[in-house]
Amino acid sequence: MAEMISSAAMGVLGSVINKLAAMLTDKYNLARDVKQGIRSLQDELRTMEALLLRLEDKDDNQIDPLAKDWRSKVRELSYDIEDCIDRFVLNHSHGDGGSMANFVHKAIQMVKTLFKDRGIAEEIRRLKRLVSEQSERGKRYYYINQYLLASSSRPVPLDPRAPALFQEARDLVGIDAPREEIISLLRCEDKEHKVVSIYGIGGQGKTTLAMEVYHKITEAAFDSRAFVSVSQTPDMKKLLRDILSQISKSHFDQSQMLETVVQLIRTLKDCLKDKRYFILIDDIWSVSAWELVRSALPVNDTGSRIITTTRIEAVAKSCCTGIAAQMYQAKPLSHEDSQRLFFKRLFLCGDDCHLDLRKVSDDILKKCCGLPLAIISIAGLLANRSKAVEVWVNVLRSIADAVDKDSPIDKMKRILLLSYFDLPHHLKSCLLYLSVFPEDSLIDCQQLILLWVAEALIPGQERESMEQLGRSYLNELINRSLVQPTKVGGDGATVKQCKVHDVILEFTVSKAVEDNFVTIWNGNGFSKNYSSNKIRRLSIQKYISSRAEEIAKTIKNGAQIRSINIFGSNSVLVTKHATEFLNSQVLRVLNIEVEYGKCSLGHVKSLGQLKYLRIHNYALVGKLPQDIEKLQHLETLDVRRQCLQKLPASIIQLQKLVRLHVYPSVRLPDGIRSLQALEELSTINLGIQSVKFIQGLGDLTNLKLLKIDWPCSTELRDMEDHKEACISMLSRLFSHLRELRVWQSDPDATCSFMASCVPTPPPLRKLVLNTRYLNCMGPQISSLVNLSRLSIRVHGEAGKEGINILASLPMLLSLSVGLFNDKDGDSGIVYPRNAINPQGFQRLLKFHFRCYWCDAALEFEPGAMPKLQRLKLELMARCQFKFGEGGLVLGLQKLAGLKHLAIDINCDAAVADEVEALENDIRDAAGVHPNSPMLQVRRLDKDIFSSMAQGCSRRPSDHPIPSHTS
Repeated sequence: MAEMISSAAMGVLGSVINKLAAMLTDKYNLARDVKQGIRSLQDELRTMEALLLRLEDKDDNQIDPLAKDWRSKVRELSYDIEDCIDRFVLNHSHGDGGSMANFVHKAIQMVKTLFKDRGIAEEIRRLKRLVSEQSERGKRYYYINQYLLASSSRPVPLDPRAPALFQEARDLVGIDAPREEIISLLRCEDKEHKVVSIYGIGGQGKTTLAMEVYHKITEAAFDSRAFVSVSQTPDMKKLLRDILSQISKSHFDQSQMLETVVQLIRTLKDCLKDKRYFILIDDIWSVSAWELVRSALPVNDTGSRIITTTRIEAVAKSCCTGIAAQMYQAKPLSHEDSQRLFFKRLFLCGDDCHLDLRKVSDDILKKCCGLPLAIISIAGLLANRSKAVEVWVNVLRSIADAVDKDSPIDKMKRILLLSYFDLPHHLKSCLLYLSVFPEDSLIDCQQLILLWVAEALIPGQERESMEQLGRSYLNELINRSLVQPTKVGGDGATVKQCKVHDVILEFTVSKAVEDNFVTIWNGNGFSKNYSSNKIRRLSIQKYISSRAEEIAKTIKNGAQIRSINIFGSNSVLVTKHATEFLNSQVLRVLNIEVEYGKCSLGHVKSLGQLKYLRIHNYALVGKLPQDIEKLQHLETLDVRRQCLQKLPASIIQLQKLVRLHVYPSVRLPDGIRSLQALEELSTINLGIQSVKFIQGLGDLTNLKLLKIDWPCSTELRDMEDHKEACISMLSRLFSHLRELRVWQSDPDATCSFMASCVPTPPPLRKLVLNTRYLNCMGPQISSLVNLSRLSIRVHGEAGKEGINILASLPMLLSLSVGLFNDKDGDSGIVYPRNAINPQGFQRLLKFHFRCYWCDAALEFEPGAMPKLQRLKLELMARCQFKFGEGGLVLGLQKLAGLKHLAIDINCDAAVADEVEALENDIRDAAGVHPNSPMLQVRRLDKDIFSSMAQGCSRRPSDHPIPSHTS
């Protein structure tokens, strides 16, 4: 029987109906009167479910207050019933086994069950009475005349036009003129400190515009650059650390020891006092927030620049007080630009739009008032409907009804409301779940899908198919422009990271709170649903300060809490009260993502429903529960950012564990072979694991993802046996894995393991390797016909034959090659150019080429890499004149599909002429490329370069922003 999904408006009513049916089976052997009560309860709930489905399709303005109140009470009741059932099922769970101890344990549990059955009978009668009351109330107001079927669960692919709106922001309509205007406002002929503040209403594209300026201005013009977003309730410690992390790694590392905002301000100010910096501060909501950030940014005479964005004109004025500054009011798109943006989402080109539809679209766009977010939201709604005039006219009527009303909600939010009510039931819950993440979060898509599954927002019982369906749901939200993709995989069809526009998030949070879907702590207190409802999902998004005790007590007493998400600088809550987190039997998700703090979870208080446990912080050594085996439903354990020393031995009893992610310093128990459900394991340091563990690891035939560190040296006495066990284990797993990362390994050991693999096509799609020579494992690499992503570090020359091996891989989409010189210093050996010919790499989209203290150069021949869009090169400037005319890279203009070009220039041991010549060559090649690719140039180790290049010809450090920008 398929598991029903949760719904924001309906709670878990569908899931409850199915679980009640399961209780009627012989497994639980309930008394006759209890079964009769359950059947009656089922009938009542089915009728109520049909009515709730009908109500969920209605705009809130179309539902009277009495019906809303009834809907809320039924929703909360459904949660209570499911909690009751889950506790009952847990109490009836018995371990299997033939030992006397197990037999005695079973007998005791059965005696206890006799008494608990009385309790469940009373509970069923009580719940049936409550359901009947709510059912009678509902019948007084509504007559049910239809039953709505759940929407189709067929896979939804990512619409390639949807991510293009966000990925190719530089090509968005109407961006060029305002971008150049702001660059001209920033340009100055002297060393004056200057601020430009962009202001305008939400959804007008302020952040996109500011980011365009930020990327367009050449990197080399400034010593330090940083971009941060402030948000409505800023965590100032996190924000200041975020700036430090972008301008100085050493200062950022030291800042982990600083506890106060004042200390961080002082550190940041000292770090920037003599530097020419460029800082973008996005989404400032108050004058006080700006003044605090400004106090950390020194006003010096180096020509530093600051861009701010805000919705509030008074804040923009404050940003421009007392210094050279300009305010810039973001303008709405013209009608022509609005049309171009609208048609770009719906058609391959505007000419594909029929004349009748074009007339309707003009009227639709007038209602959008030139707001880019409104335009793409309506376009996202229409993208999922037929391109028929009557369909578009109906949408136009809905928009007109919405935005023409005298409503306190602004037009943008009214349009979002239309998009929300157009969603099928299952997508509403998935969208509302995004409210658990803080504003401006970059959300890992795989993590989001796993959370949806753990929270029963995805229907089904087969976990893998549920995760695939979750990916379809995410694609559908992106296709509707309600979620923005921020990172897309090499295949162009898999979104890896996403975010929610702050205007859409505000709307989503308001709906989630209204439906008691999530209770949020945002720094100023709990959301308004806290006092009048039970907490179902708790999201702590901002610093809790002195109220940690209160929140810890709330969690401890929250027997009905299904998920806990903790973000931000909440070390007090995590360090002192983490032992209370595993207190609830109905808890499904525990997701802790804090900056620092020791997290020790104590003991598991009772058997529970926990499916997802993640602790993400660079913290002091923490601890997992020694009795972790009680979490028998656990599927994901992610502690890869938690500095543990070892895992509890009882972890091998978690028979449903599918994903185990740990920090490389963690030692795992020898009985790893017991975890036969395991599909993902990372990151394992083989150097500290026993031979028995490594042998057991080779027995995990369901493993699909494996990431290991394989240190070159080890203190183990049986080093040869250890090495042979590692090679044997990898050889056995190689034919099953879809993703393998082998890092820090001895290149010769990698060659030995690869040579032992039978050269037959395995399902491997991603591979990360460290090797001596590509030629030594040519047949094995060539056999990887399903490989789409490859990252390989080569100690020595890649060679023509090695490049040809890589070029022959038919499905390769992303390639990263790092060349290392094993000899200390300059070897004196100059290898020939690595030539890329047109015979291979026919599908490659991304290429990353790195040189580490080795003399290497590239040449792209005509027709090479025909589909390549993104190219990143890390080059040694000291080699610029070793390869003759043309320098280190030839033929960039011959890459027909190139859109993005990023160059990191390593200035170590280089003189200024070498650095200047390399940078000029790259800029000249990009300048004549027919695609005009986006160019980013960075100089690495500039401090070393500056000290070594005294007396050499060099670029002045105090020039204004150049007129040519990349």
